[in-house]
Amino acid sequence: MWNDDEVKGKGKQIKGAVKSKVGKVTGDSDLEAEGEAERTGGQVQEKFGTVRKKAGKAIEDVGEAIAGKR
Repeated sequence: MWNDDEVKGKGKQIKGAVKSKVGKVTGDSDLEAEGEAERTGGQVQEKFGTVRKKAGKAIEDVGEAIAGKR
């Protein structure tokens, strides 16, 4: 299951890729650079969400182990 950061990050990547392509096709280097920056920001946000999800799962596992559920 994806968390909010992963979903928003993926959305930013798609939006950035579209901007970058439009900038490239139209010869607008500013729009192309803006798209690349947005895509990169989306990648970072998605990875942050993934790490946060994994950390939460690890904490859950430790809690279950302490409670004797495993």
